[in-house]
Amino acid sequence: MAAENAIERYIAADANRFAMTLFLISEGAFFGFLIIAYVYFHGAVHEGPDAANSLHPLTSGIYTAFLLASSFTMWRAEKSHSRRRVLEFTLWLSATIAFGTIFLFGQGREFIGLYRENITVSRNVFGTSFFTLTGFHGLHVLLGLLALSLLLAVSFFGGFKTSDASAVRTIALYWHFVDWIWVIIFSVVYLWAILAKVPR
Repeated sequence: MAAENAIERYIAADANRFAMTLFLISEGAFFGFLIIAYVYFHGAVHEGPDAANSLHPLTSGIYTAFLLASSFTMWRAEKSHSRRRVLEFTLWLSATIAFGTIFLFGQGREFIGLYRENITVSRNVFGTSFFTLTGFHGLHVLLGLLALSLLLAVSFFGGFKTSDASAVRTIALYWHFVDWIWVIIFSVVYLWAILAKVPR
């Protein structure tokens, strides 16, 4: 009963955020399947491109740092919004968009580099599983950036309203999810590639 009451209070407090929570649970499950598929097919590559001989973990790590920084700036934007500090909110939100864009640029740059080396989604199981997993995440980042940009536009042109609080919390929840899912993906794909190069 206590758990049911807590859920009811959560829904009543912010229905939009609750709906986003349910959506992210389903997305988390889907990412889980993609990660499991990547791990499963990882051992099936015996020749040709694979994570160890094709990826550049250090470069990807730099872009990853920008994405993780965007989670911090998004948290600061939430705090500024709750305190009704318009300029701070706008600056922190702009920084979040900038950091997210840098990460997406880095991912696009990596995809182009792999394509130039003839590593494509149809080349082998590494290409298929890698591009599916990271591409699906990249799509989520892009959608998140669009939502953040819309939020920024509302802040600029629509004023700073109390009613915006639900939108800020909901979009922030989505953005934090996208950021921390990448931590798992980076660990499985890139850190595993580093370990594969270590002499045994």
